[in-house]
Amino acid sequence: MRNPEEKMERSATLHSWEKMPRERVTDKLERRIITGDKMMLTHVYLKKGCIVPRHQHENEQITYVLEGALRFTLGEGEKVDVRAGEVLCIPSNLPHAAEALEDTLDVDIFDPPRKDWLDGSDHYLRRG
Repeated sequence: MRNPEEKMERSATLHSWEKMPRERVTDKLERRIITGDKMMLTHVYLKKGCIVPRHQHENEQITYVLEGALRFTLGEGEKVDVRAGEVLCIPSNLPHAAEALEDTLDVDIFDPPRKDWLDGSDHYLRRG
């Protein structure tokens, strides 16, 4: 019998973005998702003109643009352009929307993981 104070050893998981399938969400948006117990890391591929409709979620979000540019509309209408090499931190429950100003690849980090992205109930995005 195991001692309840012993910690169970967990194993690490190695991922390769290029080996992962892309999920086609709309004609202008695709993504790859890696999730852990408490965080989620995604590659989001947006074609120029892609609109992510206004929404909000409990998850804290960090968006790091690797290529291209996104124009975010935050809260009551504040506009922020995020370009390659820049990072935007979006607090929990802040309403936001985005528009791809160019073909864009961004890394989105969520805490906790986005259940709606994992179970496909992200209807706001699929209509976009």
